[in-house]
Amino acid sequence: MPDNTVAIWILCASFIVLLILRFPVALVLALSSLVTLGYLQMPIVVVAQQTLQGINAFSLLAIPFFIMTGQLLGAGGLANRIVDFANVFVGRLPGGLSIVNSVACMFFGNLSGSAVADTSAIGSVMIPVMKNKGYSAEYAVGVTISSAIQGVVVPPSHNLILYSIVATGVVGGLSVGKLFMAGIVPGLLLLLTLCIVGVIISIRRNYPKGDPIDRRRIPAIIFHGFLSLTPAFFILGSIIGGLATATEAGALAVVYSFCLGFFGYRELKPKHLWPVLVRTFRTVLMVFFLIGTSAAFGYTMTILRLPDIITQGFLEISRTPWVILLMINILLLILGGPMDMAPMIVILTPILLPVCVKLGMSPIQFGLVLIFNAGMGLLTPPVGTVLFVGCAIGKVSVNAGTKAMMPFFLAMMIVLFLITYYPPFTMWLPSFVK
Repeated sequence: MPDNTVAIWILCASFIVLLILRFPVALVLALSSLVTLGYLQMPIVVVAQQTLQGINAFSLLAIPFFIMTGQLLGAGGLANRIVDFANVFVGRLPGGLSIVNSVACMFFGNLSGSAVADTSAIGSVMIPVMKNKGYSAEYAVGVTISSAIQGVVVPPSHNLILYSIVATGVVGGLSVGKLFMAGIVPGLLLLLTLCIVGVIISIRRNYPKGDPIDRRRIPAIIFHGFLSLTPAFFILGSIIGGLATATEAGALAVVYSFCLGFFGYRELKPKHLWPVLVRTFRTVLMVFFLIGTSAAFGYTMTILRLPDIITQGFLEISRTPWVILLMINILLLILGGPMDMAPMIVILTPILLPVCVKLGMSPIQFGLVLIFNAGMGLLTPPVGTVLFVGCAIGKVSVNAGTKAMMPFFLAMMIVLFLITYYPPFTMWLPSFVK
């Protein structure tokens, strides 16, 4: 007779061993589920059924639409216009180019929802400019990769949509509009702390301000800057206002972004469309396969009552909420190194969300805490996707990039502490959404 305790050990051991052997995470989820269900003498076809059921949701269509929107905007030359737009307002402040970098990353991240895309687009523009103006290459990389993390928090982020889909399977319906609103204050708070750190370092190192801008160009720069940001306002406004679902808003945003880049600015050429489609489909296939296999993995955990056991385990260690939340944050920061963002969301949400709900934390607040931690993990080895991309663009070593990023990383820790222990930072704006 199969024993549940043995099955749990088989599930956890196979998961850890396969991860250590560097198997793709989606394959790890599928194989560990297969092995465990085989031990439980359940039909193996259950894994396939749960995988298909996991991706059989209309709301999932929002993810490819959002990803394609970011790809179209990136190929349409919006990065340069956003940098110029930010430079108008903050370029002449002390450490101006550092602030411009952070502000531009927030604006572009607002459009792409991807920290890697943010680093690639803004980094390709700002890192060479900062180096030419006397900023060290390491510092330019450090401020760029740190600022790019804003893209995973500020709306509209496909990571928030992914979390809402996974969390809905745990706690019921979760409003995407409320999640988007919840990301605004943490995003602005992160921008403020990054700018403060950047100004302090720039003043201490005597880095220059940005170049003055011809006043005759300012109206055109502001106009094109606002025009470049309209897709994000379009998506956010239509969802929050109840005019469209996330899927409908994403589909309309794809059409609008294509028209803006192809007919408006005419920088999106026919030759760009195939690479845009290829990058979009690659990302979507990876995310959907991950979502499907995570559904099978979640089903296996559910029949073993593993989330309940983990919840009780945390509560046995301590009944004090702030202690448990501290342990969860430490766990997420540790796992953020070896795990990418999407796997963290789909694997850890069913495990940790019930614990936080038991403590009285809103699923919306937990979502921001989880995604913020996962974003910070993009800066740390051994995965550290954003770190590696930034270092490649700036042509600096990973060690040098990591060292330059650390002051900003510590600033992020402060923001993480605030959104974890002070709910109004995440819950105030969502309270205005029905």
